[in-house]
Parts: sequence; C-alpha cells; structure tokens
Amino acid sequence: MSIEALKAQIPDFAKDVRLNLGAIANDESLGEQTKYGLLLACAIATRNAEVAAAFDAEAVTRLSPEARDAARAAAAVMAMNNVYYRFVHLASNPVYKTLPAKLRMNVVASPGAPKADFELWCLAVSAINGCGACVDAHEKALLASGVTQESAQTAVRFAAILQSAAIALEAAKLPVLA
Repeated sequence: MSIEALKAQIPDFAKDVRLNLGAIANDESLGEQTKYGLLLACAIATRNAEVAAAFDAEAVTRLSPEARDAARAAAAVMAMNNVYYRFVHLASNPVYKTLPAKLRMNVVASPGAPKADFELWCLAVSAINGCGACVDAHEKALLASGVTQESAQTAVRFAAILQSAAIALEAAKLPVLA
C-alpha cells in the first residue's frame, strides 16, 4: 500500500487528515532519509498495520536497509523506554528516579543512521507514546547537535498526522448505529 492508497482509505469525516497526509508527502523541509525514516518510525508507533504498511512501502524504496532498520529500531526501543521513563516520571515514589533502568539500548549509540536522524525519530515516537521525559531528553540532544527547533516541530507534526490517520482508519471501522 502506498501513501496515496492510504489517503484514499481515509473517510470523509477525516478530510483534514487526508489533506495533512498530502502535505507530508509534499513537504521537503527535511532531507529524504530523515523524512522517510521519521515517517516509518512514527507509522510503526501508531500500532496500525495499514499505516505501518503504507509508510514501509515508501521507505523500502527511499531508505538504505540500514536506515530502514534504524527507523524500526527507533520505534522499538522507544516503545520500551517510553513506558519505563514515563513510569519513573509519573511515580510519586522518588526512589525510582535513583534506580538504574537496566534496559539494553545499544542501538541508541550505534543506530545505523546518522545520530541526529535517529534522535529526531525517537523524539517523534516519544511524542506519540506520550513520554515527556523522553521528549525532553531527545529534544535536548537534537538542539545540542544543531538540529533546529523547526525541524523538531516538523517531526512531531508528522507524528501527530500519522497518529490521526491511524485513529481515522480505526474510527471508520466502527459499526454504524441507526
């Protein structure tokens, strides 16, 4: 499935989502690898098979196998980290902040794609997963590496659009009640 095929599946009640998906396809503010790795990582993070398949079909022709794996790794490692660090942040017991995470995340040090791209992908996935601690950590790393606030905002905007597409597709499957 392509992005165009995905757009065609978005119901009329979510016309704005369709328009926003079109805007993503035409947005050239990020480099191709950055953009398509971001879209793949976010599509996987939506946990919607149709969205993930559409963006994986685009990524396979636009990313090296290493960059594609890095995008997948960003989604996977952030799924783990976002749960753990959101818990640490939300728990009222301060002891959890002092304990070691004991989570393997070697891919963060050597992702198979440029570090700034990987950090941007992790930021966007963390936004989808709702982990404020991870959002702050990845934004700080991005700004320290010279990535602009506008690029960070674009990444999170793309994440929001992909999440809304996943929700629109799920909402369209609900039974119509008379």
